[in-house]
Amino acid sequence: MSTASGMSTASGMSTASGMSTASGMSTASGMSTASGTDTASGMGTTGPGMNTAFGMNTASGTDADLISAGIDDMYDAFLAADRRRFDGHLHDEVTTWETHLPGPLRTRRELDAYRDDRDGSGARPRLDRLAAEDKRIDVWDDTGVARYVLVAEPPGEPAQRSRVTDVLRRVGGDWLIVHHHSELLAP
Repeated sequence: MSTASGMSTASGMSTASGMSTASGMSTASGMSTASGTDTASGMGTTGPGMNTAFGMNTASGTDADLISAGIDDMYDAFLAADRRRFDGHLHDEVTTWETHLPGPLRTRRELDAYRDDRDGSGARPRLDRLAAEDKRIDVWDDTGVARYVLVAEPPGEPAQRSRVTDVLRRVGGDWLIVHHHSELLAP
Protein backbone atom coordinates (compact mmCIF):
# COMPACT_ATOMS: atom_id res chain seq x y z
CA MET A 1 0.00 0.00 0.00
CA SER A 2 1.16 3.54 -0.54
CA THR A 3 0.98 6.78 1.30
CA ALA A 4 2.28 10.27 0.79
CA SER A 5 4.82 9.42 -1.83
CA GLY A 6 2.85 6.46 -3.08
CA MET A 7 5.64 4.01 -2.32
CA SER A 8 5.39 0.59 -0.75
CA THR A 9 6.92 -1.17 2.22
CA ALA A 10 7.96 -4.80 2.44
CA SER A 11 4.38 -5.52 3.43
CA GLY A 12 3.17 -3.84 0.27
CA MET A 13 2.09 -0.65 2.01
CA SER A 14 3.88 2.67 1.86
CA THR A 15 4.09 4.98 4.75
CA ALA A 16 5.09 8.50 5.37
CA SER A 17 6.47 8.84 8.83
CA GLY A 18 8.99 10.97 10.55
CA MET A 19 9.96 12.58 13.76
CA SER A 20 7.91 14.49 16.26
CA THR A 21 9.61 16.42 18.97
CA ALA A 22 8.29 17.60 22.29
CA SER A 23 10.45 20.70 22.08
CA GLY A 24 9.31 21.85 18.65
CA MET A 25 11.61 22.99 15.88
CA SER A 26 14.99 24.65 16.07
CA THR A 27 15.84 27.99 14.55
CA ALA A 28 19.07 28.78 12.76
CA SER A 29 20.33 30.12 16.07
CA GLY A 30 19.86 26.70 17.65
CA MET A 31 17.09 27.91 19.96
CA SER A 32 13.95 25.81 20.06
CA THR A 33 10.32 26.53 20.77
CA ALA A 34 7.64 24.38 22.28
CA SER A 35 4.94 26.59 20.85
CA GLY A 36 3.28 24.25 18.38
CA THR A 37 -0.16 24.72 16.95
CA ASP A 38 -3.40 22.96 17.62
CA THR A 39 -4.73 22.59 14.09
CA ALA A 40 -8.31 22.37 15.33
CA SER A 41 -8.15 25.82 16.91
CA GLY A 42 -5.22 27.30 14.96
CA MET A 43 -3.81 28.54 18.24
CA GLY A 44 -0.16 28.23 19.13
CA THR A 45 0.47 27.54 22.78
CA THR A 46 1.81 31.08 23.11
CA GLY A 47 -1.08 32.50 21.05
CA PRO A 48 -1.67 32.85 17.33
CA GLY A 49 1.19 34.49 15.47
CA MET A 50 2.96 35.71 18.60
CA ASN A 51 6.67 36.30 18.19
CA THR A 52 9.13 34.31 20.22
CA ALA A 53 12.89 34.60 20.67
CA PHE A 54 15.14 35.36 17.71
CA GLY A 55 12.34 36.45 15.37
CA MET A 56 10.71 33.04 15.21
CA ASN A 57 6.94 32.99 15.42
CA THR A 58 4.40 30.32 16.10
CA ALA A 59 2.14 29.01 13.38
CA SER A 60 -0.62 31.42 12.60
CA GLY A 61 -4.00 29.80 12.32
CA THR A 62 -4.17 30.70 8.64
CA ASP A 63 -0.81 29.20 7.65
CA ALA A 64 -1.25 26.13 9.85
CA ASP A 65 -4.73 25.60 8.44
CA LEU A 66 -3.46 25.96 4.85
CA ILE A 67 -0.70 23.42 5.49
CA SER A 68 -3.13 21.02 7.19
CA ALA A 69 -5.65 21.32 4.34
CA GLY A 70 -2.88 20.79 1.78
CA ILE A 71 -1.75 17.59 3.49
CA ASP A 72 -5.34 16.32 3.59
CA ASP A 73 -5.82 17.18 -0.09
CA MET A 74 -2.59 15.41 -1.03
CA TYR A 75 -3.77 12.15 0.55
CA ASP A 76 -7.27 12.56 -0.94
CA ALA A 77 -5.54 12.95 -4.32
CA PHE A 78 -3.65 9.70 -3.74
CA LEU A 79 -6.92 7.86 -3.02
CA ALA A 80 -8.42 9.36 -6.20
CA ALA A 81 -5.33 8.29 -8.20
CA ASP A 82 -4.85 11.94 -9.15
CA ARG A 83 -1.06 12.11 -9.39
CA ARG A 84 -1.05 15.62 -10.83
CA ARG A 85 -3.01 16.97 -7.86
CA PHE A 86 -0.85 14.96 -5.44
CA ASP A 87 2.34 16.31 -7.03
CA GLY A 88 0.98 19.86 -6.83
CA HIS A 89 1.85 19.69 -3.12
CA LEU A 90 5.49 18.75 -3.77
CA HIS A 91 8.43 21.01 -4.58
CA ASP A 92 10.44 19.95 -7.65
CA GLU A 93 13.46 19.33 -5.42
CA VAL A 94 11.58 17.40 -2.74
CA THR A 95 13.61 14.80 -0.88
CA THR A 96 11.71 11.67 0.10
CA TRP A 97 12.99 9.37 2.82
CA GLU A 98 10.77 6.46 3.76
CA THR A 99 11.48 3.28 5.68
CA HIS A 100 10.97 0.95 2.71
CA LEU A 101 12.75 2.89 -0.04
CA PRO A 102 15.97 1.57 -1.57
CA GLY A 103 17.61 4.83 -0.49
CA PRO A 104 16.75 8.49 -0.23
CA LEU A 105 15.07 9.99 -3.27
CA ARG A 106 16.63 13.43 -3.70
CA THR A 107 14.34 15.04 -6.30
CA ARG A 108 10.80 14.70 -7.58
CA ARG A 109 12.28 13.30 -10.79
CA GLU A 110 13.74 10.39 -8.78
CA LEU A 111 10.40 9.97 -7.00
CA ASP A 112 8.60 9.96 -10.37
CA ALA A 113 10.92 7.26 -11.71
CA TYR A 114 10.28 5.12 -8.63
CA ARG A 115 6.49 5.54 -8.91
CA ASP A 116 6.52 4.92 -12.68
CA ASP A 117 8.33 1.60 -12.17
CA ARG A 118 6.03 0.61 -9.31
CA ASP A 119 2.82 1.62 -11.09
CA GLY A 120 3.97 0.07 -14.38
CA SER A 121 4.36 -3.27 -12.65
CA GLY A 122 0.83 -3.08 -11.24
CA ALA A 123 2.05 -2.61 -7.68
CA ARG A 124 0.31 0.71 -6.94
CA PRO A 125 -1.26 0.28 -3.51
CA ARG A 126 -5.01 0.23 -3.05
CA LEU A 127 -6.38 1.82 0.09
CA ASP A 128 -9.81 2.36 1.58
CA ARG A 129 -8.52 5.19 3.74
CA LEU A 130 -5.42 7.37 3.94
CA ALA A 131 -5.49 10.12 6.54
CA ALA A 132 -3.15 12.32 8.57
CA GLU A 133 -4.04 12.31 12.27
CA ASP A 134 -2.65 13.99 15.38
CA LYS A 135 -1.15 16.84 13.37
CA ARG A 136 1.28 19.30 14.90
CA ILE A 137 2.19 22.20 12.62
CA ASP A 138 4.66 25.03 13.22
CA VAL A 139 5.35 27.94 10.89
CA TRP A 140 8.25 30.39 10.80
CA ASP A 141 7.83 33.01 8.10
CA ASP A 142 7.99 31.02 4.81
CA THR A 143 8.97 27.69 6.43
CA GLY A 144 6.61 25.18 7.98
CA VAL A 145 6.96 21.78 9.61
CA ALA A 146 4.11 19.30 9.91
CA ARG A 147 4.33 16.19 12.07
CA TYR A 148 1.53 13.66 12.12
CA VAL A 149 0.55 10.01 12.17
CA LEU A 150 -0.44 8.72 8.75
CA VAL A 151 -3.08 5.98 8.84
CA ALA A 152 -3.32 3.76 5.77
CA GLU A 153 -6.09 1.17 5.59
CA PRO A 154 -5.92 -1.41 2.79
CA PRO A 155 -9.14 -3.26 1.92
CA GLY A 156 -9.78 -6.09 4.39
CA GLU A 157 -6.46 -5.62 6.21
CA PRO A 158 -5.43 -3.93 9.45
CA ALA A 159 -4.48 -0.27 9.29
CA GLN A 160 -0.82 0.67 9.20
CA ARG A 161 0.47 3.76 10.97
CA SER A 162 3.53 5.83 10.20
CA ARG A 163 5.17 8.81 11.84
CA VAL A 164 5.61 11.58 9.29
CA THR A 165 7.54 14.82 9.18
CA ASP A 166 7.01 17.16 6.24
CA VAL A 167 9.10 20.31 5.85
CA LEU A 168 7.35 22.92 3.71
CA ARG A 169 8.32 26.17 2.04
CA ARG A 170 5.95 28.90 0.91
CA VAL A 171 6.55 29.39 -2.83
CA GLY A 172 4.44 31.96 -4.67
CA GLY A 173 1.81 31.78 -1.94
CA ASP A 174 1.59 27.95 -1.98
CA TRP A 175 2.95 25.66 0.73
CA LEU A 176 5.09 22.96 -0.96
CA ILE A 177 6.75 19.97 0.67
CA VAL A 178 10.53 20.19 0.31
CA HIS A 179 11.31 17.18 2.53
CA HIS A 180 9.14 14.19 3.44
CA HIS A 181 10.29 11.67 6.04
CA SER A 182 8.23 8.61 6.94
CA GLU A 183 8.79 5.77 9.36
CA LEU A 184 6.45 2.78 9.61
CA LEU A 185 5.38 2.10 13.20
CA ALA A 186 5.32 -1.43 14.51
CA PRO A 187 1.77 -2.83 14.84
